[in-house]
Amino acid sequence: MAFPGLADRVAEVRARIAAAAARGGHGQQVTIVAVTKTHGPDAARAAYESGLHDVGENKVQEALKKIGRVAVPVRWHLIGHLQRNKVKSLEHFVMLHSLDSPRLADAVCEFGIARGRAVDVLVELNLSGEDTKGGYHISDVLPEAERLSALSGIRVRGVMTMASFTASERELHRTFAEAREARDVLADAGHPAVELSMGMSNDYEIAVEEGATMVRLGTTLFGARAK
Repeated sequence: MAFPGLADRVAEVRARIAAAAARGGHGQQVTIVAVTKTHGPDAARAAYESGLHDVGENKVQEALKKIGRVAVPVRWHLIGHLQRNKVKSLEHFVMLHSLDSPRLADAVCEFGIARGRAVDVLVELNLSGEDTKGGYHISDVLPEAERLSALSGIRVRGVMTMASFTASERELHRTFAEAREARDVLADAGHPAVELSMGMSNDYEIAVEEGATMVRLGTTLFGARAK
C-alpha cells in the first residue's frame, strides 16, 4: 500500500471526530475530505480503499491531472481558489468550497445555468482578517446571502473557513463559532446551507466541537506534503 498505516490513522481520526462531536453537542455527521494536494493519484486511491470517498484538491490543474488517473469513484472537492476563467472545470467536482467573491459567484452561476444544473458551493469566509486569505468578511454575509438568492446557477450549501495557524484554542473556538453563525444566516435567508467546512489537521477537533460537518485533512492522513 502506498501509504502504510493509513487505515489505522483513519480509524483514529474517526474516533477523535466522534469524541469531539459528542463534546460539542451539535449532533452533526462529519465528512472527512482527504486532501491529496502535492501527492500523486495513489493518495486518492488509498483514501478510497481506507473508506474515505471524498477527496479535496487546491489547484484545478493539479486535480485534473489526477482525476483522469484515478479509477475509483471518489467525490472530488475543489477547496482552493478558483479563477473565473476556469469555472468550466467545476464539471469535475461535486462541490466548490471556495466561493470567495461576488464576481466569482456570478461566473459560477453562469456556468451552472449553461450546463443546466446548479453548482453546489460553499461561501468562503475570511474570519481571521489575514490579507493573504480570500473570502467574504462577516459583515458581507447577510447582504450577499440576499444577492445569491437570485443566482439560479448556484446552490449555496454552507460556508468554509480557515483559522489562523497561530490562533489560540480560544480564538479557534470563536472563529469556528462565527462560521456556524454565518451558515445559519445563509439558511435563514432561504439557502439549503447545512454544511460547515472547517478544520484541518492542526485544529479539526475544535472545529468539530463547534459544528463542522466537513474537515479537510491532509498531513494527518498522508504525512508531510510531497515536494
